Amino acid sequence: MSEPVSTSDAAGTAQIGVTGLAVMGRNLARNLARHGFRVALHNRTNARTESLMHEHGDEGDFVPSESLTDFVASLAKPRAIIIMVKAGSATDAVIEELVPLLDEGDIVIDCGNAHFADTRRREHDLAERGLHFVGAGVSGGEEGALNGPSIMPGGSDEAYQKLGPIFESIAADVDGTPCCVHVGPDGAGHFVKMVHNGIEYADMQLIAEAYDLLRSGLDATPAEIADIFRDWNSGDLESFLIEITADVLAHIDAETGKPFLDVVRDQAEQKGTGRWTVQSALDLGVPITGIAEATFALSLSGHADQRKAAAKTFGDDGKAGTLGSDRDQFIEDVRKALYASKVVAYAQGFDQIRAGSDEYGWNIDRGAMATIWRGGCIIRARFLNRIVEAYDADPDLSSLLVAPYFAGAVSNGVNSWRRVVVAAAQAGIPTPAFSSSLAYFDGLRRTRLPAALIQGLRDNFGAHTYQRVDKEGSFHTMWGADKSEVPA
Repeated sequence: MSEPVSTSDAAGTAQIGVTGLAVMGRNLARNLARHGFRVALHNRTNARTESLMHEHGDEGDFVPSESLTDFVASLAKPRAIIIMVKAGSATDAVIEELVPLLDEGDIVIDCGNAHFADTRRREHDLAERGLHFVGAGVSGGEEGALNGPSIMPGGSDEAYQKLGPIFESIAADVDGTPCCVHVGPDGAGHFVKMVHNGIEYADMQLIAEAYDLLRSGLDATPAEIADIFRDWNSGDLESFLIEITADVLAHIDAETGKPFLDVVRDQAEQKGTGRWTVQSALDLGVPITGIAEATFALSLSGHADQRKAAAKTFGDDGKAGTLGSDRDQFIEDVRKALYASKVVAYAQGFDQIRAGSDEYGWNIDRGAMATIWRGGCIIRARFLNRIVEAYDADPDLSSLLVAPYFAGAVSNGVNSWRRVVVAAAQAGIPTPAFSSSLAYFDGLRRTRLPAALIQGLRDNFGAHTYQRVDKEGSFHTMWGADKSEVPA
């Protein structure tokens, strides 16, 4: 590979630019260069730009710049600039610095984990200045960014005409289909990425609960559980997360010789997308109970002082080894419960995507989202093909749980699911995601719920009114008087 072209000689020639060269930005830039694009590079501190050029400058055609002005000048018009900085005020600061240097029709792309409401605001603000703003969700971590992520771009059709061929060429590919599609206008891309991350939270919590059931309930070692997960990964649970779970479980800490998990502090962190997913679902009125419980479970793990006090008061009552009277059957029950709960998490996530699409007028194709999640992203899994098939058969599917394949899978596993939740409760093993997912399933299939009583109580103490099953309209009962009913 020849030496990089100088900024002055390359003026107006780079096809796309990346500003913000931490791990994700660096790897996206390398991915773009490997696919034949001339990539403009910039970072607030030039040392990162120099590092990338020193270590990977021979991987493609890069145009590094020290100043933002030179960086913008190196790009061909209409310019396409990817921002890869910390979400929030840092992104706004970069945008404000960039905008005066841009011309009408240029495209600014935020590939970070921004809140979709911020993306909608930015898209509106930049449109008033004649610029395109694209919020693009990128999933796959640093490896995906380098070797092929799942990409979920929003923004205008016009912007996607330029970006589509670029993004589709660097995305993961499954059966000849790139894991990238134009999700919809303004904040649609970042909204879908947010829900993707919410599903990811639920998926990981369910896996962690399955591990805890096997370890606490059967007194199995991490190495033994790793073998179980490897076996599961050869069946309908096959997924990236199940695969790497086996790797993590089998890993031995070099310093102590103990299982890696036994030297890792049990306090998880979250970056905000799980909270955003739950908050959005509350605003939209969508029950995403599995995702919410996974988010709260992470929060609980972080309250170490409270947990310590509770353990001292009540005892750590995880009855190790008490659930293994029929070890093989219990392992199979956990597998089926994990699969059924996983279906619920995805069903709830796709319900939220539909609700968000309806609320904001995005017209999101849910089948297309399942298609682009089959490769590159963290939640890639075999059964995403089944989701694609379900939406191909019925684009207006009311719930994934009623699609024939998933209805059969859940029905086949429901008895195991119940046994696992009961056994966990009796043994004092917390399974918030398993349990809430089962409760959601049972609530969803009930033709009549106890909410009628709640409506009566609300009308009694607050005159909130209620509706009847036998006639139209809203009504109020005169609870403090003669209990007669009046139209509301």
